[in-house]
Amino acid sequence: MDDLKRMAVFACVVQHGSMSGAARALGMSTSAVSQQVRKLESDGGVTLLHRSTRQLALTEAGQRYHARCAAMCAAADQARAELAASRDAPSGELRLSATVGFARHIAPALGDMLAANPALRLRLLVDDSPIDLINARIDLAVRFGRLQDSTWAARRLCAMNVYLCASADWVARYGMPAHPDALLSHSWLGLVRDGEAMFAELRNTMGEARALRMEPRIASNNQLSLQQMCEAGLGVAMLGSSDVHDALQTGRLVRLLPQWELGTLDVWAVTPQRDAQPAKVRQAIAALHAYLRQVPGMLD
Repeated sequence: MDDLKRMAVFACVVQHGSMSGAARALGMSTSAVSQQVRKLESDGGVTLLHRSTRQLALTEAGQRYHARCAAMCAAADQARAELAASRDAPSGELRLSATVGFARHIAPALGDMLAANPALRLRLLVDDSPIDLINARIDLAVRFGRLQDSTWAARRLCAMNVYLCASADWVARYGMPAHPDALLSHSWLGLVRDGEAMFAELRNTMGEARALRMEPRIASNNQLSLQQMCEAGLGVAMLGSSDVHDALQTGRLVRLLPQWELGTLDVWAVTPQRDAQPAKVRQAIAALHAYLRQVPGMLD
């Protein structure tokens, strides 16, 4: 590493035409600059510069050596410029992980950003199961609910209410329930692992609380599939207000027990590093946040 520093000093001396000029540019003393050049010459066993009281001149060996030193400095400058460009302007590949149901928001959220930055590429990995951000080289992941403790950095994008939903046919068949306990005997659809039960904690406008434990008749690792089965009348499901907004508006789904609240589900932007985020990640998070604030059913 010391040799690389001396090579950079030597290139600076040639660039400025004097030891004193290089010293001013580098913030070093003239004697320190001279010492670095002499060390290069002693280590290499050759003279690089002819010195006089008025000027410096490269020897033949010095000319060849300077060409390599100058190329090294130019490569370092280019590396710094590319790093700064990555920090200041989105470029390269943005690897983004999202759930199947959320993937529909990516195009409207990031479309303008992609159009404005032709050097930026997007790789969207869609999976309802959490993936390891490091092994999959993920720059940004959209996650929901309570996050597990980790070294990842998380920024809250928005939230959505959680609704109890069923299809209009289901309501016509079984009637509108008046109390959470009335749902315990019905078929439930749940996003749970094998052998797991479902839990729901409800509170009504009078302050009454009720905790339910249900065994799902239909379980899946895909929230969108659960919503589709709910719309088909196969049971009751807990669904996000943004996900079901259109279905509620068109009557494909009906909200059950609207006087009872199930709480909210936070939406997070998760990144594998906390500091020095590149521009592509910073701007993608900002674009997602701005877009989601306008989506019906989302809470700021």
